[in-house]
Amino acid sequence: MHRTSTTRPRRALAAVSALAVLALAACSSGDGSGDDADQGDPSASGTEGAEAFPVTIPTAFGDVEIPEEPTRVVALGWGDAETALALGVQPVGASDWLAFGGDGVGPWLADAYTESPEIIGTLEPSYEQIAVLDPDVILDTKSSGDPERYERLSEIAPTIGIPEGGEAYLTPMEDQVGMIAAALGRSDAGEQLLAEVDDAFAAARDEHPEFDGKTAVIGSYWAEGFGAYVSTSARGEFIQGLGFSTKPEIDEAAGEEFSANLGTENVDLLDADLTVIQPIGFTAADVEALPIFQTVPSVADGRYVVFDDEDLSSAFSLGTPTAVIYAIDNVVPLFAEALAGK
Repeated sequence: MHRTSTTRPRRALAAVSALAVLALAACSSGDGSGDDADQGDPSASGTEGAEAFPVTIPTAFGDVEIPEEPTRVVALGWGDAETALALGVQPVGASDWLAFGGDGVGPWLADAYTESPEIIGTLEPSYEQIAVLDPDVILDTKSSGDPERYERLSEIAPTIGIPEGGEAYLTPMEDQVGMIAAALGRSDAGEQLLAEVDDAFAAARDEHPEFDGKTAVIGSYWAEGFGAYVSTSARGEFIQGLGFSTKPEIDEAAGEEFSANLGTENVDLLDADLTVIQPIGFTAADVEALPIFQTVPSVADGRYVVFDDEDLSSAFSLGTPTAVIYAIDNVVPLFAEALAGK
């Protein structure tokens, strides 16, 4: 059997700490001639902020103008809060999509907040709760893309919704980081953050050339049976970043959704050079004990991984730069062993 084990040290936290320092330095640099009150004002414009604003962000709902550097940010989309934190901005309100608890972020960002945010609902946020926070900008870049949700949020503050041509919950990391970094006046930090992710993927591919061209399916098991994620999902992009190829049959079965519901009748679609399963509401042992799971050829050959580390499973799912780097550090050895049938 192949399950996740204890995770490695958090390189992602070191990366985000360095980027936060970069972002803060960029926003506080100047000629030093301001008085003490100005230097202590978090809304005082810094070098990057002064050059960046006003900014216009294209979205699926049209262009959104941010007139000046935001100081009160509410982050509602999947991973939006973690992205803001990685750029050195602490949201005053945030949604906890993966039920981490506490500040609503993964353990790789456990100490990123100096003041805890107000936790806001995910699918049905409280608009009254958001309005009380008096935000300058609302981040909703990776969400349902529902027009009514967007309209109600926009009545409270300028809202950065899903990108032009975007689909529900399928905003690519590059778009999420780019839009949020531009809205916060920290585009340079955003570019560096994406470069760190690219470097981490490149290092993994160099270390494991055997991944190149091999097929991989990223699936789940929950109350309704097995599912599999499409190539454009965060999970699909992650596995492709390591050099694997995804199966077009999964995309075809999913249609316009971000995952295909395989149930039990289409469980054969899980077969690939590498099969990865995320249990939802079940344990790894529960999944491995299913007779139908053992009929999948890749599983029978031992070329599979079933996550039993919730933190790692969440990092693999979230698709933010810090979570992705954390996941790369920990899943690559597991994938290499499973691909070799060990």
